[in-house]
Amino acid sequence: MTNEKKQQFTLRISKANKTDLIVVLYDMVLEYLEDARIAHASDDTDAFKEAIRKIRNCMQELIASLHFEYEVAANLLSLYIYVNKELVRASVHYDDDVLDHVESVIIKLRDAYSQISVNNHEEPLMQNTQNVYAGLTYNKNLMNEELFDDKPNRGLYV
Repeated sequence: MTNEKKQQFTLRISKANKTDLIVVLYDMVLEYLEDARIAHASDDTDAFKEAIRKIRNCMQELIASLHFEYEVAANLLSLYIYVNKELVRASVHYDDDVLDHVESVIIKLRDAYSQISVNNHEEPLMQNTQNVYAGLTYNKNLMNEELFDDKPNRGLYV
């Protein structure tokens, strides 16, 4: 994952509510799947296994976020466990064919949560975050992002 993508995910996380965070995790999984494919195509075993490890970490976060008081959580858990097993199989056998199936499952789940997040108008989970303003400047094709800290202490006292 590029540093630019990491910054984009960081910004999205800082502005996300509960449902948006799940969508961000799915997007991160999809990004790491692409990294795994690129590593496999260039025959870089270590990078492939590292990408799979990062996907599995995201899956662990998704499992930890489940609320088992709802019936759908058990179904999601079994899907997450299945995806995790497939990822282990891909890592052990150095097989990128499994990644296509994992991607199809994640895309369907991501699309469902994305539709849910449109109707979720909760406040972002993180408070006291910096405001980010993005816009085009006078330079051709250059996008600048500016951070404005209108809360000087942001809740931190010594």
